Amino acid sequence: MALTAPVLGGTKKEVSLGDAVFAAELKPHLVHEAVRAELNAQRAGTRGAKSRGRVAGGRAKPWRQKGTGRARQGTIRAPQFVGGGVAFPPTMRSFDVKVNRKARRAALRGALSHHAAHGTLAILDGSVFSEPSTKQAVGVLDGWEHRGPVLVVAHEDEIALVKSFRNLPRVLVTVAGDLGVATVVWANAVLVTDAALPLVEARAGAGKEESS
Repeated sequence: MALTAPVLGGTKKEVSLGDAVFAAELKPHLVHEAVRAELNAQRAGTRGAKSRGRVAGGRAKPWRQKGTGRARQGTIRAPQFVGGGVAFPPTMRSFDVKVNRKARRAALRGALSHHAAHGTLAILDGSVFSEPSTKQAVGVLDGWEHRGPVLVVAHEDEIALVKSFRNLPRVLVTVAGDLGVATVVWANAVLVTDAALPLVEARAGAGKEESS
């Protein structure tokens, strides 16, 4: 039996979905790896502190070696002094985690297939948005009757549609070229425009793993 998804806003009632992308096996460990890599890529990793060697000043001993009754010290820039360096300072680093392209595509297919199997994926006829209309976007979501958060995947040329949905609460709008596994997992429902559907299938690697 062919897998289908409802069509919102158009004359068609439903559209067939490709089994290669929307009927794939969900592999939780691959989804976990892909989500972790995407979230780590968003981290700046720019925190830092100075070690005692990078703190300015403190060249002379604060007091003489003997005869003061205090512990010997070589510089006031040592970690035990206020204003001194940090003993083991954090430095700039990259949190990037490598995930193979094949695994990343399999994770995206699995996440999309999960939505398709549970009826939380629909296709939107983007031609109905000839101009921006938030009211029309609200009507589309209300007619679908799926609770948020909702992910809307649009074609980059569908500017009016993007403007219609982007100000709605608990709605995230992205283009097919930026679609990630983390956003698909985050959403309780996914709405893909008919123009973006082929691009989503291409991003998920439909048929590429089989031919490689």
